[in-house]
Amino acid sequence: MIIHHPILGPRDAQEFVYLGDASLIGRPDGLTASIEDFHNYTYLRDNPAGAHRELWYHEQGDRSWLVVTRNTVTHEILQVELARDVARAEGRSK
Repeated sequence: MIIHHPILGPRDAQEFVYLGDASLIGRPDGLTASIEDFHNYTYLRDNPAGAHRELWYHEQGDRSWLVVTRNTVTHEILQVELARDVARAEGRSK
């Protein structure tokens, strides 16, 4: 599988480490979140068939974090974004 890195171009998926659901970017605020919020963040995950946003880490490259939108049925990669850009766009980073 080839991942089209937004900065480095096409890279083999073996250079990356899969880290799970991209919703992990939205970690609850430790000062205002409830225990239930942290429980849901830690344990509740979707397992979709179809398009799904995932976190990938470029371990054998520039060590960047990516959000990869991938079809879990066909493994087709639909979109690749830098995780920092996604976090900023969703208002989760300053």
